[in-house]
Amino acid sequence: MTGIVLYDYWRSSASYRVRIALHVLGLAFETVPIDLLALAHKDPDYLKINPQGLVPTLRIGGRTLTQSLSIIEYLAETYPESGFLPDTAVGRQRVRALSYAVAMDIHPICNLNVVSHVAHLTGEEGARAEWMTKFIGSGLHAVEQMLDEPTTGRYTFGDTLTMADFCLVPQVYNARRWGIEMSAFPRVARIVDACNALPAFKAAHPDAAKPI
Repeated sequence: MTGIVLYDYWRSSASYRVRIALHVLGLAFETVPIDLLALAHKDPDYLKINPQGLVPTLRIGGRTLTQSLSIIEYLAETYPESGFLPDTAVGRQRVRALSYAVAMDIHPICNLNVVSHVAHLTGEEGARAEWMTKFIGSGLHAVEQMLDEPTTGRYTFGDTLTMADFCLVPQVYNARRWGIEMSAFPRVARIVDACNALPAFKAAHPDAAKPI
């Protein structure tokens, strides 16, 4: 393989974030599907690439990168004109805070492994939906309040796309999948709808990334 390669699962929020960033930058990349439902991420050959057995993994510039936020920060530093991270310390802190509120507080307790284990422990498949709606809902409520701030613009931070938008859009995709009513989060919904109208976000959407 040559060029940029993304090891990806189409419905993974973390992979979705990186797809958005790559498309916003206009970088062509090859996709290697890693089917989480088929446990492809536990395959010994994949574990040699990513010892955590997670997606995404990005091969770029002769390097192998893991962890979606770390990858996006690498892209922000490699392509500083992108604006993925603001050019002031206080701006970067703001974008990181919004990003972490999704990627570190909502996502880890609502990923496939956790919610499947909840269903296993309870023996009730309905517990899966109850868990997801509770924690995604409460997490988005906090983000909605965080966005009630002067730095919020067309997007989460002013009128430039940042890492925070790349985190928020996949999380709202999941919220809608689980039937969460977005009218309770008008700022979140407005920003996500603005993002999803852009070609890069359309190209990164799970429906576009799903293997044929």
